[in-house]
Amino acid sequence: MAGFTLIELLVTLAILGVLASMTVPVAQVMRQREREQELREALHEIRHAIDVYKVASKDGRIQMEAGASGYPPKLEVLVDGVQDQTDPKGQKIYFLRRVPRDPMNNDPDLSDAATWGKRSYESEADDPQEGDDVYDVFTMSKGVGLNGILYRNW
Repeated sequence: MAGFTLIELLVTLAILGVLASMTVPVAQVMRQREREQELREALHEIRHAIDVYKVASKDGRIQMEAGASGYPPKLEVLVDGVQDQTDPKGQKIYFLRRVPRDPMNNDPDLSDAATWGKRSYESEADDPQEGDDVYDVFTMSKGVGLNGILYRNW
């Protein structure tokens, strides 16, 4: 006979079912890894722009009020730009092309900058609070990364 028995077909289907069910968790881990990589890149990009802004203010290129920390007052300033005090033509200095969106925040009603938690220079590292400036950013996600560390602490 040239056909398959019912038992052979059932065993084959069972094996395929087990293999298919194993790919779902792998796909979920891969998606989580992609989102974590996006988070790392976004945090790096924003933090670098904040640092460059601080250097520019320290170098006198950005007008600062007395007693100010030298950090940007809000994330949008990094995109909107500020007037370069050392440029005779008054050109603007830009630090970001756009504020990256927090990949862990899925709220479509929020602007890109509003998806991030912000820490002012005056607040403590273990209790970040918003204030007069943006010293650091963090995700507001309560999730835990594949490395076992809360995303909020990255």
